[in-house]
This record gives sequence, C-alpha cells and structure tokens, in this order.
Amino acid sequence: MKVLVDTCIWSHALRSKKPEFEAQVKSLEILISGQRVLMIGPIRQEVLSGYSDPNKFEILKTKLSYFENIAVLDEDYINAAKFYNECRQKGIQGSHIDLLICAVAVRLNVPIFTTDKDFGFYQRHLPIKLYPATTA
Repeated sequence: MKVLVDTCIWSHALRSKKPEFEAQVKSLEILISGQRVLMIGPIRQEVLSGYSDPNKFEILKTKLSYFENIAVLDEDYINAAKFYNECRQKGIQGSHIDLLICAVAVRLNVPIFTTDKDFGFYQRHLPIKLYPATTA
C-alpha cells in the first residue's frame, strides 16, 4: 500500500533528533525502502521552503526528486474546497493545503502519514484514513 507522507513527517526525519519522533522516522525509512511513499507538489514545496541555504536546498531537492510527483487534479481542488466547507460547518478550521492533501488521499484511496493532530479532527467528518507509525 502506498502512503501520502505529510510535511511534518519529513520535518521530523530531516530536522528533528527528538526521541519522541523515532517511531515516525523509522516508519518513514521503511516506507521509503519499500518504495511506498507518495508526494504531491504542495508537500514538496513546504519541505523545501525550510531550507534557505542554497547548497542544502539543492541537496534536498535532489533527494526528494527520487519521489514521483503525484499530480494534483482540478477535481482535487474542488473536493478540497468541499472538505473545507464541510469541516467549517462542523466548527473545524482547516488549512487549504491540509484539505488538499485529504482530497488527493481520498482520490487515490491511500492513508495519510502525519503527526498533525488536525487530521484527526478532519477524519471525524471526511473519508480519510490515517497511517499509524507502527504499521510500516
């Protein structure tokens, strides 16, 4: 099964040495070695946006180029807007990128690997699946 990996997981793996993220980093490593990672442009952009040093940026850009860029379709933007409105009606504030991630994951029928607690709120009202770090 393929998995759409959210920006926060990449950040834990690339920047954090905190022990509380070891399980997520290990799961990401297993997903990468099994060629199960999916990436979309907005996540790639967010990950790369954290690197102002041009040399580090180029190194990371090259490493991330290993992961195929899954196209975001017009229908994904429309579904993300629907998801945003549905969540908003339920009192849940979501970012446009988060809900775009949800829309792509629903279209592809894949889980989202994230530590962002907002996705737990989205999951209560949207047909998304979340990927637990311990199942890699």
